[in-house]
Amino acid sequence: MTFDFDQVFDRHNTGSTKWSRYPADVLPMWVADMDFAAPPVILEALRKRLEHPMVGYSVPQDDLRAAIVADLWNKYAWRVLPEELIFLPGVESGFNMALKALIEPQQNVVVQVPNYPPLRHAPGHWGLNKVELEFDALADGTYNTPLAALSQALTGGGALLLSNPHNPLGKVFPREELQALADICLEHNAWIISDEIHAELCFDGRVHIPTASLSPQIAQRTITLMSASKAYNIAGLKTSFMIIQDSAVRARVNHARCGMVDSVNPLGMEATRVAYSEGGPWLAGLTAYLQGNRDYLVEAVRTRLPGVTMNIPQGTYLAWLDCSALGLDNPQQFFLDQAKVGLSPGLDFGDNNRQFVRLNFGCPRALLEEGLARMARSLLNLKA
Repeated sequence: MTFDFDQVFDRHNTGSTKWSRYPADVLPMWVADMDFAAPPVILEALRKRLEHPMVGYSVPQDDLRAAIVADLWNKYAWRVLPEELIFLPGVESGFNMALKALIEPQQNVVVQVPNYPPLRHAPGHWGLNKVELEFDALADGTYNTPLAALSQALTGGGALLLSNPHNPLGKVFPREELQALADICLEHNAWIISDEIHAELCFDGRVHIPTASLSPQIAQRTITLMSASKAYNIAGLKTSFMIIQDSAVRARVNHARCGMVDSVNPLGMEATRVAYSEGGPWLAGLTAYLQGNRDYLVEAVRTRLPGVTMNIPQGTYLAWLDCSALGLDNPQQFFLDQAKVGLSPGLDFGDNNRQFVRLNFGCPRALLEEGLARMARSLLNLKA
């Protein structure tokens, strides 16, 4: 079965967050929202669901839970029970609920930086001590966790807010590093709050490893956040889930909704069920297409964007571009003004990342080519 990922859709005037931020002459390549049609099997299921005219308050059905449980086993050999799932409108509410429920004011919350802005900001919502831990950037373009510094930061407990696959680095944590992180958390009786929303988007044969799948002991200290929203491009349907395998912890975190976190809409739950039960062929095609986009981007940065470098993303559809050699005060503003390309500013991801921008390559190749051509022309003008 083949799918057309090259088709370009006009998203102006659709209410799209991505395409509404900037004027019409700007090509938006910022927020983690792909410019592909949702899987046909999901769209067809939604049409069928809407043949029933009622779309009132809804609760997760057994077939939805069963689809997720089966998918977690088939992809990761991770055994999860249906009752261990908590449904939410987004992962952001989930990691905030976990922090509210589990962390004491005197404890540290470690966030590896650069990192997804809502993860960076979450500890501040609850007056918690945030420790931003810089990755060690290696000569081969990869990033490692400084384990000794992590251990020191978690003395006295607290939590590690983990992004895996990592946003914005595209890092897929290998088993050895993930085990080392988890062992440190166990040693200090700290929690692991793991945002795994990009789990299915791994390249070069890599397979995501859920942190909680490492051992039963680690599972007891881990809150996992997942969703079909990124991999199947259905983020607007606002459906995610937490996996908490300890029943007492699950009740404690679920109680932290505090009247602020609502239920999930029926169309989102139906789309999620179909994604996990029938979306495999589309996902395989998408992953191959994204890997091709990634390779195209890597070569273009190397040959056409002098002064810009990047690590090679191992997963996600996000690229972290280092613009330090350009000598610009604000690379994101430069590319917005001079190239008419909207990128995410590095400062959103960490205080030491002014010279970085994040680029979303989850789009038809024609849009990626256009964005890179605009950026290349702007750099020619910069040199002139």
